[in-house]
Amino acid sequence: MAGMWNRIALAATAILICAPGVQARVTRIVVEHRESPAFGGQAFGKAGQYEVLSGHFFGEIDPKDAHNSIIMDIQFAPRNARGMVEYSATFALSKPIDMAKSNGVLYYSVSNRGRGAPVASDDGRVNLLSGWQGDLPQRPDAQTIVVPVAHKSDGSPLTGPVLERLIDIAPNTTTLDLGVTPYVGLTYQRPLTLDTTKATLTRRASPNAPAAALPSGDWAFADCTAKPFPGAPDPSKLCVKGGFDPASEYVVVFTAKDPLVLGIGFAATRDLNSFLRYGAQDETGMPNPLAKQLKWAISRGDSQSGNFIRTYIHLGFNQDEAGRIVWDGANPHIAARQLALNFRFAVAGGYAAGYQPGSEGVLWWSDYADRTRRRPTAGLLDRCHATNTCPKIFETFGALEFWFLRESPDLVGTDAKSDIPVPPNVRRYFFPGTTHGGGRGGFSTAAPRPPNGCVLPANPNPESDTMKALTEALIDWVTKGTEPPPSRYPRLGELAPATRTAMGFPNIPGAPSPDGLVNPVYDYDFGPDFNYNDQSGLITRQPPAVKQVLPTLVPKVDADGNDVAGVPSVLRQAPLGTYLGWNITAGGFDKGKICTLNGGYLPFAKTKGERTASGDRRPSLEERYGTHKAYVEAVKAAAEKAVAERFLLRADADRLIAEAAASDVLAERP
Repeated sequence: MAGMWNRIALAATAILICAPGVQARVTRIVVEHRESPAFGGQAFGKAGQYEVLSGHFFGEIDPKDAHNSIIMDIQFAPRNARGMVEYSATFALSKPIDMAKSNGVLYYSVSNRGRGAPVASDDGRVNLLSGWQGDLPQRPDAQTIVVPVAHKSDGSPLTGPVLERLIDIAPNTTTLDLGVTPYVGLTYQRPLTLDTTKATLTRRASPNAPAAALPSGDWAFADCTAKPFPGAPDPSKLCVKGGFDPASEYVVVFTAKDPLVLGIGFAATRDLNSFLRYGAQDETGMPNPLAKQLKWAISRGDSQSGNFIRTYIHLGFNQDEAGRIVWDGANPHIAARQLALNFRFAVAGGYAAGYQPGSEGVLWWSDYADRTRRRPTAGLLDRCHATNTCPKIFETFGALEFWFLRESPDLVGTDAKSDIPVPPNVRRYFFPGTTHGGGRGGFSTAAPRPPNGCVLPANPNPESDTMKALTEALIDWVTKGTEPPPSRYPRLGELAPATRTAMGFPNIPGAPSPDGLVNPVYDYDFGPDFNYNDQSGLITRQPPAVKQVLPTLVPKVDADGNDVAGVPSVLRQAPLGTYLGWNITAGGFDKGKICTLNGGYLPFAKTKGERTASGDRRPSLEERYGTHKAYVEAVKAAAEKAVAERFLLRADADRLIAEAAASDVLAERP
């Protein structure tokens, strides 16, 4: 076995041998690091010890093949002598050392902005990550991919307008790096010219103020940190005469050059998963380290990575070039949009901020006639239905996805007039009262500290325990055909406009109103060359015009202000407060607005006296549960119910009950 891995490592310098007329595929896989045993030698359940393999894989794509022609600008990418477009990417996988103990599942975790590491699993699955986001810088601690730059056939640059929004600027800032906006990372968008008369920079002092253009002589593509304005010319930096106003928003629009062919990230993911699942060896003759040892493949992606899964399936990449299915199951988690990846000068790291694409494409699994935006009837599964390559899908999300990530059109369409049916191969689970990805959990009467930049305490309501149970259910659905729990999510009657009155949100002393906080769904006009349903093509209008604001609904709440419907956590079923899918921005340009990806928490009073003194109408902990023992019994009942419904694993139920018993909730003081 050791000799085989040594041969794979040596393949990094091997001469690539390939046959003419080959399809898009992994041509070479190089294991550069092997840790065996990994994870400190720990044994995991039935799987025993794990090992971790990491390195690079190399591939090439036929730009003329119908499986690849949907990739934006693939026809303008440089080609090798065989007419193929090349790429290289990193990967990391963990596997049982003894593959006889594997359950035969390849579990692909879509990396989020390059982050992630392989893990071990008691069930013996093979866990895999790889690079797919081509606009990330190459770092040894990240999963990355190298994709080509597209050029016109005569070698001249391809161009297009791009926009970057700059807020929350530190005081006394004279120079900003283009591409360091949180979550986004425009690492490759550079101006065609440094002439500021060919670009615009606007400033506004508040969200309701009009934007004013700065004179072209008052700003520069330059570095002013060491040399006063106009500084040293630099296409990667921006400086303003007199420095930036920290309380203002700046928006720069310029013509960029040299777009990356970012859509190759979809094909690279397809081909790596297909190679590991079906391939025997690479083009150099080196063996597939998982050859003939996998029966199924399942993917999961959180947030940006979940958007990747939705778009990957929609654009037809779950069929490999041999016509085979790639993923049998998929779990896009806390992901409400399509990924901004397959258009010229795309920015894959967007997060539903102003001007950012993501909600323009098809958002629903079943076919829906988007008459509000005058779009063709379509669904995310249309292409995989045509090729019989649709996976079984778990769609999971929480409250914040309604408030900030524009979830409601996925459920009730752009007119918000009727529920869109869920297809037979899709299950949908809503986690009421959770922040983005869930909170830290635990049973404590001490309120967590506010998230950075937010007003309200952090929302502790977790998702992780429920997700562990649902992951097991998805694997059982794929591998055994075991029917999963029925979908549980709010229907139209359980959704409402995001106002206190419509939601039924109670008056809570000291609590802000939810009115005006929801992040609306804008119908943007990015120009006539943008394929809105597929979110592909060319953006020619920046900033985009807003044609209309679409209805944006959120879950209704009970008398405590907690969301109704869905799959509540044990903590939500034995609540210690009101768990919010929104929070308030504490300062800066967006002060008083929704605090992006953060939920909030409003704890209950501990005693009736405290509640009465504050004027809080929500019953206190004392009035709800009476004693510590009674609270533990409430937690136990909620945990047992969740286990019976297959939304909680037995081991996690026992742990939660023990945590409640050890908590300070109504505990007698010594």
